[in-house]
Amino acid sequence: MLELAGIIVLGILAQWVAWKFKIPAILPLILIGLFVGPISTLISEDGSQWIQPIYNGEKGLFPGENLFYFVSLAIGIILFEGGLTLRRGEIKKVGPVIGKLISLGSAITFIGGGVAAHYVFGLDWRISFLFSALIIVTGPTVITPILRNIPLKKDVSAVLKWEGILIDPIGALVAVLVFEFISVEGDAGYTKQALIEFGKIILIGFSFGISAGYILYFAIKKKLIPHYLLNVVSLSVVLLIFVLSDQFAHESGLLSVVVMGMFMGNSDLPSLKELLYFKESLSVLLISILFILLAANIGLDDLLLVYNWKTAILFAIIIFILRPLGVFLSTIRSSLQTNEKVFISWVGPRGIVAAGIASLFGTKLVNEGVPGAEYITPLVFGVVLITVLLNATTARMMASMVGVFLKSSEGVVIVGASKASRLIASYLAKNDRHVVLVDTNRTNIEKAKELGLDAINANIYSDDLTDNIELNDVGYLLAMTGSDEINKQAINRYAEVLGENGSFRLMNSEELKVKDNLQSKRLFSKTHDYVKFTEVARDFPSIQEIEVDSESKFIKVLGYIQKEYNAIPLFLKDNEGHVSLIQNPTEMEVGDGYQVVYLGKPIDFEDIVDATRDEADVEAKNNL
Repeated sequence: MLELAGIIVLGILAQWVAWKFKIPAILPLILIGLFVGPISTLISEDGSQWIQPIYNGEKGLFPGENLFYFVSLAIGIILFEGGLTLRRGEIKKVGPVIGKLISLGSAITFIGGGVAAHYVFGLDWRISFLFSALIIVTGPTVITPILRNIPLKKDVSAVLKWEGILIDPIGALVAVLVFEFISVEGDAGYTKQALIEFGKIILIGFSFGISAGYILYFAIKKKLIPHYLLNVVSLSVVLLIFVLSDQFAHESGLLSVVVMGMFMGNSDLPSLKELLYFKESLSVLLISILFILLAANIGLDDLLLVYNWKTAILFAIIIFILRPLGVFLSTIRSSLQTNEKVFISWVGPRGIVAAGIASLFGTKLVNEGVPGAEYITPLVFGVVLITVLLNATTARMMASMVGVFLKSSEGVVIVGASKASRLIASYLAKNDRHVVLVDTNRTNIEKAKELGLDAINANIYSDDLTDNIELNDVGYLLAMTGSDEINKQAINRYAEVLGENGSFRLMNSEELKVKDNLQSKRLFSKTHDYVKFTEVARDFPSIQEIEVDSESKFIKVLGYIQKEYNAIPLFLKDNEGHVSLIQNPTEMEVGDGYQVVYLGKPIDFEDIVDATRDEADVEAKNNL
């Protein structure tokens, strides 16, 4: 009981440490597992491990094959969650570079890694290619913490993010297929019977996965499952299909759950995000327990097995030859610059799926007596540790060295994707500013995406925004929802993270009544609240520009368009096209070629000249 409770506590502690120091959770998890496992034999009084998952195959936390069963089911759930994240639409929109990275780049790693493992370690071709299939996988859980606080150019962060997301289930699928082929091929060689068995696994895996996915989709869609049972029913179906599939075709369970996850991830289920949240939470718990157990289960002899110069050569080939080769060949004729390609080549940490599946497959093949199978787990764990450590400690320095580190964060995140927000976002995007809209309203998000805008369906009370590496270049925050509480919460929670250059919110109805006395520097507009923004955007849904060439004219124009047309001044655009928020008009510098940007009715420039010719500056200021 003490050991089991200790694993859970240590696992969650490792997750907290990872969050606190912004490093991939897999790093402290594996290090803790190694410390309480094989390393503890060096410091314990009787030479025993502090945590012993299996002891002589019979004793320990999981006697006999129980650890094997637990790992199998846990990996199945993790792979199902990974399959849920793979969307056809996302593959289409990521562009040819990422498509080549997850196809051509993966093929280079698979073939090159297999050849290298065979000739460096002298492993059998089957084991060599299983190893190379396992190291294809990177994954968002290791990429995101490394890049979260590195302000990168949008194209670079997008490539790394989508490669990690898409290659997770794809790499897992390749590894599963290679393992299935090894399992059926056995000692009989590449016989007709082996190919038939392999085909049977593929057929059962895909048919069971798609069938189970459709049945669960139909049951949820027709509301045959009550809302409070949705998550647990989904979990039970995943476990059922995993075990049932294995009964019909040995070792086809993993393939079934990956396919099932992909099927449901590409469905139109309204509750899909809620299902993902549950699976992510469950995955965190399982991963926390799983990797301490797996690392603790590695014997000291296993570590010594790969503690030699051959391992260094193999890892050097993977990191310094295969990864750059895959990236540079995949980005030929792309818009990426050489320095951007170098940085992408450097950042390629292997992830949780690779380590988990490696331990599972390695254990199975060792039990089956496959020659060289004992190398799988320690080698893959070694690749994971080395790549995560290397990238976590040097990614920021490398970004600065090769010149992909953004000196200033000019991106804008707008909380609230209403019509007014979408108009403002479209204008900023046309003026070369990276803009991301955030809203919990799916309809608003879809309308924003139809306009070609980046939009995220997220809640500001969750960690979705801080975990999103595509917001690394964001330095301005505009809170423009209809809820004053949400606007203030957005400022309080994300001002330092996303609004380092400026964070602003809409005024509320109470502030509107006393606007002449407002001192807040964080108000997006000191003349209009959400209701007035909505009314103006409804009546005159367009952003206008009026040229001004002096500070006095700037002040006059502002007063006139607000007083006569109820327009909403937004930005001042300089003669180089840079857009600045209008906060304190009397303190802003104005020169030739500058323009006032406002939301509202189009106004004839000559009308403004005539109307403002005889107005005094003081009167205009009073109308602000």
